[in-house]
Amino acid sequence: MRTYIGGQEAVSVNEFIELALGTPVELWLGVEGESEEERAARLDAARDILAENPDLPDDVSRIAAQVIEANAPELFNIVPLIRRPAGRRPVRKGAAA
Repeated sequence: MRTYIGGQEAVSVNEFIELALGTPVELWLGVEGESEEERAARLDAARDILAENPDLPDDVSRIAAQVIEANAPELFNIVPLIRRPAGRRPVRKGAAA
């Protein structure tokens, strides 16, 4: 099965992410051994992209949630915990109240 994003085929996971985000992952995560100057330039470029696309963080969060839901749906099975009022202890069977 082939995956296309915007008419371009994604042949690897990194290409899929890059096409989905519109930027390379390395721009956000950095690369091993980058210099301080390279890091500063990368962060400047990232700030410019975020300034031009203020919805990008929300879009990325939505994509990440969709991927997690599709591949690990049990992570979204949330069970609320019941809180007892302060000072109240659970009553055991056979114990006097």
